[in-house]
This record gives sequence, C-alpha cells and structure tokens, in this order.
Amino acid sequence: MGRINSLKRVVCGVSGGVDSSVTALLLKRKGYDVIGAFMKNWDGKDELGACQADKDAEDAEQTCKALSIPFVEVNFVKEYWNHVFENLLQDYQTGLTPNPDILCNYHIKFDLFFDYAKLKLGADFVATGHYARSSLRMDSCDSEFENTKLLTAHDSFKDQTFFLSHIKQSSLRKTFFPIGHLLKSQVRKLASDNNLNHVANRPDSTGICFIGRRNFQDFICEYIPDNPGPFVDVDTGKEVGRHQGIHMWTVGQRCRIGGCLQPYFVASKQPETRTIFVASGTNHPALYSNVFVTDTPHWICSTPKDLLEKGTFDCYFRFQHTKPLTAAQIAFRQSGLIVTLKQPLRALTPGQYAVFYSGQECLGCARITQNMDNAQNVQKIDICSSTA
Repeated sequence: MGRINSLKRVVCGVSGGVDSSVTALLLKRKGYDVIGAFMKNWDGKDELGACQADKDAEDAEQTCKALSIPFVEVNFVKEYWNHVFENLLQDYQTGLTPNPDILCNYHIKFDLFFDYAKLKLGADFVATGHYARSSLRMDSCDSEFENTKLLTAHDSFKDQTFFLSHIKQSSLRKTFFPIGHLLKSQVRKLASDNNLNHVANRPDSTGICFIGRRNFQDFICEYIPDNPGPFVDVDTGKEVGRHQGIHMWTVGQRCRIGGCLQPYFVASKQPETRTIFVASGTNHPALYSNVFVTDTPHWICSTPKDLLEKGTFDCYFRFQHTKPLTAAQIAFRQSGLIVTLKQPLRALTPGQYAVFYSGQECLGCARITQNMDNAQNVQKIDICSSTA
C-alpha cells in the first residue's frame, strides 16, 4: 500500500446509502486516512411525521463504525434554505422549473461542504458516491495545477454527471469518485461482501429529497400562495380553464381541464399575466422545439476551442437526467448560448439545465432561459388577440 496515500486525508460524504458506503470502503482499501461526514441539509418531517435525515444519519454512522473510520455530522440546513430552497421558490413563482439537485451540488456539496472538509477537517481531498469519473487519478499526489475533466460513469444507466455539471474546477481537481468505474450490481455486492449489510439492499433514493412521497402541488402550496390565472389554448387563443398558480405547473405536464376531446398539456407560461398556454394532445407541435437560448454557460475545464475559434461547436446535450443524448450545435448569443438541435425535443423547459457532452466528457452546463419555438407561439397569440 502506497505511502503517499497513507499521508493523505480524504473526507468522504456519507449519506446512509450503499453508494457512499462503498466509496468509503474503497478509499480505506487504498490506504487513505478517511473521515466519513454526513451532511444534514433538510430538517422537515415527511407526510408520516418522520425525519428521513435522522434515519440516514444513523445508517451513515453505522457504516463508519463498520469500517472503523471517524464519523462527523455537518449541519447545512440554514445554508440549504438560503442558497437552494429560497431560489427554488423564487424560480417557481416566476414561471421557471428549477433543478434543486444541481443547485445543491453547486452551493452545498462542492462549495460549503468542500470548504468545511478542507478547513475544519484537514482534508487533502473530498470523495462522494456519485456515479461519475474524472481524469484525476486516485493515487495522485498533487493536482493543484492540473485541469481535471469530468467523465461519464462506466454504468451509463446510473451516470450522474448531469447533476455534477455545474461543479467548479477548483473543487473537481480535489474530488474523487471511487465507484465511477463500477456497475450498481458490483457496488451492492461489495457492500454485502464487506459486512455492510445494513445498506447493501437499501433502495435507491429517488425524487426531490424534501418532498418525499407527497404530491408536488400539495407541497409547493405550503410555501407559495395561490395566484390564479387562465389556461389558454395555444391554437385558438381562447381561455379553456383556470389554474391556481403557474408555480404548480411545468412545461409538458398534463392539465386537468374538463370538456375537451383530447387532454391539454402545458406548452408555455407567461408569468406577467399568470397565463398558462396549453396544447391539445400529447404530440402537439407546440410542445416540441429544436432551438432554445440559455444564460451564461459554465464550462468545467474551458470554453470549447471550436466555439471560440469558429463561433459554433457541435456536441451532445440533455436537459433531463434520464433522457438520451441529443446532437446539438451551440453558438454564442449575447452573454449566453443559442442551442440548435438536429431533432426537436418535447417540453424543453425554462429553468432546467442544458448539459453538454463530447464523447465521455461532460463539458459543463447552461440554464435554459427561453424556448424559441414556444416564444414565437405566444407572440402569434398576442398578435391575434390585439387585432381581434
């Protein structure tokens, strides 16, 4: 076992799940001085009155005891509320659909927690149980001046680079992803084979952590008051129903509007008038788009060379974690990007993140600000309304 590793301290984020538990196991095997740190980001109770974070913390501590490594709990509840949840509420009220997982990784896990690990716990490196890889080698003794690339996981189904696409280079070059080369089945077997039975068969966490099993609309109404407005047919410009607030709806979602031949789906939202434009039928053209614009992009390593030299860059993109990659061409547009897709996609959603890839490398991301096709549809309706 290398002497260099034995001198390096790694603070491993332990969540109480199998992935972070096996991450800590692999780090210890490599000879690192490992500390397990549990982040508490939310202290609310679920619909049954239980606090899932408490159970997660117990499982995380049990993992650390089984591996004979120190365990610490770090409370970021206030910071999560200020940096993630309040921004989320503001986005919903202005018609956007945010991604709290990307925001949490950016503001909490790879910023505040990263700094805490270095300054308070003396970490040389941080590690997490994300399914991702990087160009940083786990036996690296110095990465201060290397530009580290974020790479997709070996398990393409579990790959989590989408959620890491806003990571800062300064954090990435000091972060390990020890399970990025493994399949989920291999991770569970490692847990079973190494006396981590309390997490080996634990179900994967899904959905937004602070919502739990609750209906989203019921949850969001606890924080944002009703602000009614009309559902307007995107083809006719006529009101076809009423809603209780644009914060309850997202692009592509089916609406509960009675008395129609086909179900309506959200095509776009107009916050100024509290109008939700709806399209009849799940495959209505108004739900599809192949051009959108973004805010300022975040490039993990550097701006793509072709984009700088030629003004355009061909790559692949997704805006939802579970969706396949789609070929795209990006170009500069004022302070952001304009993205043109080779094939139109359904429900491109303002507020979500467009994440860009080239081969196995996750290049970075940019937040979608406007769906150009939907914007044109709304303009047509406004023109028709003004001339009627």
